[in-house]
Amino acid sequence: MDWINTTLQGTLLGGLYALFAAGLSLIFGVMRLVNIAHGDLIVLAAYLALTTTVMLGASPVMALLIVVPLMAGLGYLLQRLVLNRTMGEDILPPLLVTFGLSVILQNLLLTGYSADPQKLQAGALETASLPVGGLSVGVLPLIVFVVAVLTIAALQWMFYRTALGRAFRATSDRQDIAQLMGLHRAHIFGLAMALSLAVTALAGVFLGIRTSFDPAAGGARLIFGFEAVIIGGLGNLWGTLAGGVILGVAQTLGAKINPGFQVLAGHIVFLVILAVRPRGLFPRMD
Repeated sequence: MDWINTTLQGTLLGGLYALFAAGLSLIFGVMRLVNIAHGDLIVLAAYLALTTTVMLGASPVMALLIVVPLMAGLGYLLQRLVLNRTMGEDILPPLLVTFGLSVILQNLLLTGYSADPQKLQAGALETASLPVGGLSVGVLPLIVFVVAVLTIAALQWMFYRTALGRAFRATSDRQDIAQLMGLHRAHIFGLAMALSLAVTALAGVFLGIRTSFDPAAGGARLIFGFEAVIIGGLGNLWGTLAGGVILGVAQTLGAKINPGFQVLAGHIVFLVILAVRPRGLFPRMD
């Protein structure tokens, strides 16, 4: 029963990792952009939620109503004013710019909030649990997992059932033809980044409720997000969810064997899958 419970907890943890990874998968699928600052943007969202809860006295869940549109607006401006100027055949300029953005965000957060760990307080939600067949399932991890599934389902529906999704796919496949058909590439890319950072805001707030965070916490979140994306398959949103679950289960099983193996077990599983399936378990078929 202990091993079943461990696997269940790992599966629920995978929902959080899927939220980390969904924004990365989205912008890679649309723009072929690897955002090195993604983890720091997750932490930024957590700090924005912290500021909102302190200033307005709202719960972290209510803070989402402010943080999500704020991060989406930041994403659009970031893409239109900075990243679009670096986009092209060479992948190095956007990598360097997002690396620089990562350094700037870490130092801004360090200056504004200090290096002390912070945490979002959600009251009884943090400790509430449900009995399920002899197991105890945390309400918060369950909510995070459900939100991750709904978010990925909504993104998948948007990509294949809406005009915006068709614009994303057209611009991703053939930018030159999309431009001739009247699609403004810079605007489409801005909307993609806005959507990516809206999902990132969800990840940041749930991260802040589940565990403590500090200005230097973005690097680990970036690695977990990358691993989930690559395990699942680049550009495959449902694969991203599967990758997050596999990573979460590997970590919890590793911690069950030895607490020091938690993060290492996830990295080992990632490397094994990468060696066997370099394109991931469920690569998007072009």
